[in-house]
Amino acid sequence: MFARVLGPYLVIAALTLVARPTYVKNLMHAFDGSSVWPWIAGAFVLPMGLVVVALHPYWRGFAAAAVSVLGWMTVAKGVALMTFPQSYLSMGQDAFAGAPWWIISVAIMALIGLYLTVIGWAPNHQSAAAAKATADAIRDLPRQI
Repeated sequence: MFARVLGPYLVIAALTLVARPTYVKNLMHAFDGSSVWPWIAGAFVLPMGLVVVALHPYWRGFAAAAVSVLGWMTVAKGVALMTFPQSYLSMGQDAFAGAPWWIISVAIMALIGLYLTVIGWAPNHQSAAAAKATADAIRDLPRQI
């Protein structure tokens, strides 16, 4: 289920970062200019990451591991925005200034997002996952004698 949400989000975010680099740069500077917005953003980002971490403790397979890693990265981002926003934001601006690395990391983000979108919304994958979950649930039911 998290792949259905995180996949399209990553694709849309990556496309926005590539399509509007000047806007993103201006947005980063405006965000950095306020002491309130990083804390507010962190206060919203942290619970989102904690929800993923708490409800998705799975690491088997690339898609599951990617969702779990994204959850932990979101927790780290929320904590960083709330506790040391200037350092976090300056790292983001430095990464943005290194254009080739920025483009490569955004492309990787888009590919992971595309993969998660396909895995999350693929009808065959969902039916196989549902069948496995049902089989696991039946196997875990107590037996009556």
